[in-house]
Amino acid sequence: MSNPSEKIWLSSPHMGANELNYVKEAFDTNWIAPLGPHVNAFEASLQQLVGIPAAALSSGTAAIHLALIIAGVERGDEVICQSFTFCGSSHPILYQGATPVFVDSEAATWNMDPSLLEEAIIDRVKQGKKPKAIIYVHLYGMPAKADEIRQVADKYDIFLIEDAAEALGSTYKDRPTGSLGDISVLSFNGNKIITTSGGGALLSPQKKWVEKATYLATQARQPAAHYEHTEVGYNYRMSNICAGIGRGQLEVLAERVQQRRANYDFYREEMSGYPGISFLPEPSGHLSNRWLTTVLVNPEKGEGVSREDIRLALEKENMECRPLWKPMHMQPVYNGAPKYLNGTSERLFRDGLCLPSGSNLTGQQKQKVITAIHRVMKKGKNSTH
Repeated sequence: MSNPSEKIWLSSPHMGANELNYVKEAFDTNWIAPLGPHVNAFEASLQQLVGIPAAALSSGTAAIHLALIIAGVERGDEVICQSFTFCGSSHPILYQGATPVFVDSEAATWNMDPSLLEEAIIDRVKQGKKPKAIIYVHLYGMPAKADEIRQVADKYDIFLIEDAAEALGSTYKDRPTGSLGDISVLSFNGNKIITTSGGGALLSPQKKWVEKATYLATQARQPAAHYEHTEVGYNYRMSNICAGIGRGQLEVLAERVQQRRANYDFYREEMSGYPGISFLPEPSGHLSNRWLTTVLVNPEKGEGVSREDIRLALEKENMECRPLWKPMHMQPVYNGAPKYLNGTSERLFRDGLCLPSGSNLTGQQKQKVITAIHRVMKKGKNSTH
């Protein structure tokens, strides 16, 4: 019997069988400092999974930052970025002294709109500012329209960065996400589908760029007996202990994807009778890891219940849920940034909700969540009649 007051988290870490063994091995061999055999093995496992070389780093944000450096982004440049995302996608643009240009989403995947992307590029070029790079995201694990975005990037010869931070284990036309950019980025933050506690990775089919990222992430230290530096580097490498956790987590990734997708199927089935609630289906060729199950709540389509009605009701019962990402073009820190909008991300932010989606949710916990939602919907229905 679960504790009635226990917190039901949005997406908590879920350990498998071997994480502790790998961490113990790091302790037993005294590989506590950054780098070590677990880092090497974790990178090799990532390469085997995704199909291209990988560098294990301290975070997905660090990976985006290094990708921008490798793309040649400098002060005064412009970088196109998906607006509907987490700030880890966009803040590194500011680290480089560059200007983000935000592009809105399309409704089929909630990710960057390829047509609007091209419009933005044409307009920036007209203004004498050809963008130096493009950052697009696979939001909540749903792959973006990667081929169309790639075609636009190639047409205008712009460096393409794939932010797959939320999408490890997803596929696009049978290709793994994390393998679709000039450089790609993963995150292993504590709430992701698998975690290294904190961590990320940079991947690229160009091994030289992965080697460059590794060098920059290790304080750009030259191969000398003393510490020699000819350029600025960063302390961005993953620790051997974190990589040990990651090795164990990768072993259960397929199971975690299955569990997250089962959560989505459960919620969709349970809420299928409410015309005011809708889910994001998978377009043809897209397979989402369903990192988080998300819903859109339209009060005008049936029950008069809003996103906030559900969120607050769940919060009151100690269940964590969260609005969809507030678009970056609406964030105060980006006031004045150029933006190309179609209204999609603002609508999604207004109506969207992330439901408790952890792969370690029990059947009893899921039932508790859905019972609370049914209660809100029923109350809303009764109040409108």
